[in-house]
Amino acid sequence: MPGVVFGKNVDNEIIHISTKQFEKWLKQGASGFIELEMQGGRTMTVLLEELQRHPVTGALVHVDFQLVQTGEIIRTKLGVKFIGTPIGTKTGGVVQIQDPYVEVEAFPKDLPSTVEMDISAMEIGDTRYVKDLNLPPEVTVISGDNELLVSVSTP
Repeated sequence: MPGVVFGKNVDNEIIHISTKQFEKWLKQGASGFIELEMQGGRTMTVLLEELQRHPVTGALVHVDFQLVQTGEIIRTKLGVKFIGTPIGTKTGGVVQIQDPYVEVEAFPKDLPSTVEMDISAMEIGDTRYVKDLNLPPEVTVISGDNELLVSVSTP
């Protein structure tokens, strides 16, 4: 699968990776830093930035990685992992995930791989926003505080 690695003050690098290995990594729910082994023994630490899929088959067609440079603040999207089953689903409510990502900035060493949000106490009509996330103080949230992440609504 073709891809690109980009970063601050470096030239973009066109790469090809094993689709099979990458899909295996994705299915494990992995996120965070990836070590890419390049030809010639060189390695690069990157973050997954964007995936492009075929509109009909859903097959992966292209991937973008952001180069992680130590000492440089990076801006990226963190996956939000929703934990628990909302109380409102027991009375017929439906969980609607609006955005499973939040955009943040931090030094690579301070960047969590995912952010967890407990939604088990949510009733029908409840919503959770970016401002409701618990992030380390070293992480700066770029997404708006009032961006909707998840809600429980009537069917």
